[in-house]
Amino acid sequence: MKRQFYLVVLLTVSFLLAQGVLAAAASSPGGSDSPAQTKPAGDNSSPENKVGNSSGNSAAAAALAAKGKGADRAAAYYHFCLAHMYEEQVATYGRSDLANKAIEEYRAAIDADPNSAFLTSGLAELYAKTGRIRDAVVEAQDIIKKNPNNLEARRLLGRIYLRSLGDMQAGNGSDSVLKLAIEQYEQIVRLEPDSMDDHLLLGRLYRLNNDLQKAEGEFKTAVKLQPDSEEAVTTLAYLYNELGDTSRAAEVLSSVPKNGRSAKLYSALGYTYEQQKQYKNAIDAYRHAIELDRDNLDAIRGLAENLLSDGQADAALEQYKVIADANPEDAQTYVRIAEIYRKQGKFELALDNLKKAASMVQDSIEVPYNIASIYQAEGRYDEAIPIMRDLLKKTEKADGNYSGSAKSNRAVFLERLGTIYRDAGNYQSANETFRQMVALGGDENVERAYQQIIDTWREAKEWQKATDVAKEAVQKLPSSRDLKMVLAAQQADMGKADEALKDVHALLKGNGEDRQVYITLAQMNTRLRRFGDAEQDLDRAEQLATKEDDKEYVWFLRGSTFEREKRYSDAEVQFKKVLASDPEHASALNYLGYMLADQNQELDEALGYIKRAVDLDPANGAYLDSLGWVYFRLGKYDLAEENLLKASQKINTDPTVHDHLGDLYQKTGRLKMAVTNWDRALNEWNRTVAAEVDPADVARVQKKVDSAKVKLAREDAGKQ
Repeated sequence: MKRQFYLVVLLTVSFLLAQGVLAAAASSPGGSDSPAQTKPAGDNSSPENKVGNSSGNSAAAAALAAKGKGADRAAAYYHFCLAHMYEEQVATYGRSDLANKAIEEYRAAIDADPNSAFLTSGLAELYAKTGRIRDAVVEAQDIIKKNPNNLEARRLLGRIYLRSLGDMQAGNGSDSVLKLAIEQYEQIVRLEPDSMDDHLLLGRLYRLNNDLQKAEGEFKTAVKLQPDSEEAVTTLAYLYNELGDTSRAAEVLSSVPKNGRSAKLYSALGYTYEQQKQYKNAIDAYRHAIELDRDNLDAIRGLAENLLSDGQADAALEQYKVIADANPEDAQTYVRIAEIYRKQGKFELALDNLKKAASMVQDSIEVPYNIASIYQAEGRYDEAIPIMRDLLKKTEKADGNYSGSAKSNRAVFLERLGTIYRDAGNYQSANETFRQMVALGGDENVERAYQQIIDTWREAKEWQKATDVAKEAVQKLPSSRDLKMVLAAQQADMGKADEALKDVHALLKGNGEDRQVYITLAQMNTRLRRFGDAEQDLDRAEQLATKEDDKEYVWFLRGSTFEREKRYSDAEVQFKKVLASDPEHASALNYLGYMLADQNQELDEALGYIKRAVDLDPANGAYLDSLGWVYFRLGKYDLAEENLLKASQKINTDPTVHDHLGDLYQKTGRLKMAVTNWDRALNEWNRTVAAEVDPADVARVQKKVDSAKVKLAREDAGKQ
C-alpha cells in the first residue's frame, strides 16, 4: 500500500510539474530549442529524477513541447512517464506482463500528441525490445514516411534487419532483408557521415551482398575517418585478401607504425603473408601477435599452420600441443596433430589423436575419413573400406537430392573409397565407385571422376579402356578443355601422335590460358621423345606463368625432359632451381636424388634429398623405391630391401621396382628371386604403351635374365 501511495504521489507531482515545464517551454523565446530555460542550473527536482530515475525525460518534455498546436502535451508527458516506468520495470525485474501496460501508455501518450516522433520512436523501440518485430517495423516505417531524416528510426530499422539476417538461413528470404538493411544504412551514413562504425557496418553489408567495390569504398572511408582504428584497417585488409590483392592488404596493414600494432593487426598481417605463401614472414607476424597476447589461441593456430607450410613440422606440432593443453576439448587440434603424425609416417600416433577427437565430436565425418586415410596409407585396405562405406551410408539421401556441400562431401567420400579399391588392386570396384561420382552430377565431380577412371585403367594397363572412357568423358562434358587434353594424350600413347598433337594445338587461344595447353604439349612431346618440341613448349609455358608455383612446375618438367634426354647436368640445374624456390618440393627432391643415385654419383647428397621427400610423403611408393635404390647403391642392403619391399606393396605393377628388387636379390645371393623379379619387370613393360618404355632398359634387364638363367642351369646341372 505504501508503494502504491508513493507512485500516485510521484505521478501526480510529475503531472503538475509537466504542466509547468511544458507551459514554460511553450512560452519561452527559444521554444523547444531551449529546454534548459525551464529550470535553474543545478536544480535536481526535474521529473526525470522522480520517475524511474531516467536521464532522458527532460529531453522528452522539450520534444513534446515543440509539437504543433492542439496537442495535449501535459497528458502526453504523463502517459509517457507511466510508459517509461513500466518499461524500466520490464527491463529491471523481468516483468514481461508489464510490457503491454507500457505499450498502452505509449499509445495514450501518442493519442494526446499524435505528431510526436519522439513518442512513436519510443514505442517502436519497445516493440523491438519485446519481440514484436512486425509492429516495431510498422512504427519505424511510419516515422520515416513522415520524416525521412529521422536518424533514430532508421537506426532502429537497420538493427531489426540485422537481427533478422542473423536469425535467417541463407536463401530463405535473406537476400531481400539484406537489401533492406543496406537501404537503411545507406541513409544512416548520409545523415551521419562521420560515423566510422556505420561505414564499417555498411561495408560489411555490401560485402555480404557480394558488392565488393562498394564495400571497399566504405572501408576506405572508415580508415580515412579513423586511420588509427585497427578494426577499420584490418577489415579493409581482409577484403583485399578476399579479392586476391594480398599486396594491397599488406600495404594497408604495414601502414600502421610498429609501435601502434596490436595482436589483432599482427594476426591479420600473418594471414596476409600466408595468402602470399610468405610463410616465414607470416610466422614472424604471428609470433609478434602472441608476444602481445599470449592467450590468443587463434594466433597460435596461425603460427602452427604456417610452420607446417614452411616444412617445420616438429615446431608446428609443438604449437598444436600448446593449443591442446590450453583447450583440451578442441577436437580440431587433435585432427591437425594427427595430420602431422600421418605425414611423418607415425601412423599409430596419428590414430591415437584421431580417436581422442572422435570421443569429443559425435557423428563426425572428418575423423573417420582421416582414420580411413591412415589405414589406406598403411595398406590396411580391409579396415579402410568399411569405414568409407559406412560414411557413405550415413550421408545417403533416399531421394538422391543433395545440397551443394552434401554433394561435395559425398564426392570426396566416393573418391577416397575408389582410390582405396585401386590401391588394393581391385580396379573393377574402384571404377564402379568412381561411376557413382559421375551419377552424382556436377561438372567438377564428373570431370574428376572421369580422370580417376582413366587413371585406374591406365594403372591396370587397360589402355584401350582408358581411351574409351576418355572419349566418353569428352562427349559428356564437351566444353572441358582439360578432358580434351586427356583424350589427346591417351590417343598419342595409343599411336595417333600427330593427330593428337594437332587436336591440342587447336585448343590454343592466344592468351594466358594457353599455359596449361603448352604444358600438356610438352608432356606429350617428351613421352614421344620429341625433346626439341617439348623444350619449346616449356619455354612458351614459362613466358605465360605468373605465379611462382606455375614457374616451379615448368622448371620441374624441364628437368624431367633433360633427364629423359640423358642431359643430367642440365636436369640437375633445373631441379635445384625448383628447390631454391621451394625447399619442400617433394617431387623435385625425389627426382634429383634418384637421378644422382641411378648415376651412382653424390650418393650421400642423393640420400639426403630422397629422405626429405619420404619425410614429406612417407606412403609414396615411388619415393620408397628411390630410397631403397640409394641404399642399394650405398651397399646398405638390409635398408634397401626393407624400402624396396614397401615400394612393391604400394606400386606392384611398376617394372622399375621389380628391376631394383632383382638387382638386390642378385647382390645378396638369391638369384632365383632375382630372376623372378626381372621377369616380372619384363612382363610389366610388355603390357605398357611404348611411350612409357625405354627400349634400352628392356634390353638391359633381358640380358640380366638370360645371364642368370644360364648360371642357374649350370648350377642345376652341377647338382646332378
